Amino acid sequence: MNVLIVGGAGYIGSHMVKRLRDHHSVTTLDDFSTGFREAVTGGKLVEGSLADAALLDRVFSEGHFDAVMHFASFIQVGESVAQPSKYYANNLVNTINLLDAMVDHGVSRFVFSSTAAIFGEPRYVPIDESHPVAPINPYGATKAMVEQVLRDYDKAYGLKSICLRYFNACGADPEGELGERHEPETHLIPLALQAVSGRRGPLTVFGRDYDTPDGTCIRDYVHVADLCEAHVKALEWLGSGAASAAFNLGNGAGFSVAEVVAAVGRVTDNPVPIIEGARRGGDPARLVADSSLARRVLGWQPRYGNLDTIISHAWLWEKKMRTL
Repeated sequence: MNVLIVGGAGYIGSHMVKRLRDHHSVTTLDDFSTGFREAVTGGKLVEGSLADAALLDRVFSEGHFDAVMHFASFIQVGESVAQPSKYYANNLVNTINLLDAMVDHGVSRFVFSSTAAIFGEPRYVPIDESHPVAPINPYGATKAMVEQVLRDYDKAYGLKSICLRYFNACGADPEGELGERHEPETHLIPLALQAVSGRRGPLTVFGRDYDTPDGTCIRDYVHVADLCEAHVKALEWLGSGAASAAFNLGNGAGFSVAEVVAAVGRVTDNPVPIIEGARRGGDPARLVADSSLARRVLGWQPRYGNLDTIISHAWLWEKKMRTL
């Protein structure tokens, strides 16, 4: 297939480019506002913004794409609360620009990176696709709105989509070529590894009095390579002529903050320097996915569910970053 990957210079998008580059024709479109040019390891690269309608028209006119994958959203929850305009403009309006270009050029297959944040405070866990959608921050709201737009575009224009709702994306390319690279970094595993490597100060643990076995929050961590495999399965699903759908993606079993910290210590053979912090507002005690629908319908099966394996891949990348 000929696939356009928007946001292909970012964390998950760059891993997706690598996954597809040897089997499909890939074009990356990225404005490098958060991604890195050197992270794009194959295919064609176009620099530009989804806000530029003329650029989109040119890219689609020249590309003749079979499908589009979207990884170009801003993802920081706290920033979305402080700067909602930035998030609605990019995550919602720019995505609509992209969808309009797809409709104009007859491209009818779209795989969208959605998020567990659309569910807000969980009413039950594990969270399945029937869970109410009730986002509690602008980031989650923009993703939920795009999902609604996609349902409307399917009815009106026949644009078929798969929405993949990630829980906690983590890990790095098992070969060490790519990894997680955010600035600022907000994810637990890279923060813990950077605290060990000395690239930043101690890790803050936000609360130890949650209703969990060890008192720290539990999250469902899903390896970035497994997320890419889910995208491949979604692409195949759309290629078969199947209907639009949405799937939750996670391991189905959570790990607590304390368990992650202990695993980082084991893998690196170094204790993680810790600062004890108070609870953060809006942090649920547990966020765990029910991914049985994706497993049953898409045939998706995560390969890297072991926490030490996830961290060992991320540690390989962190050691590489430490030497740059």
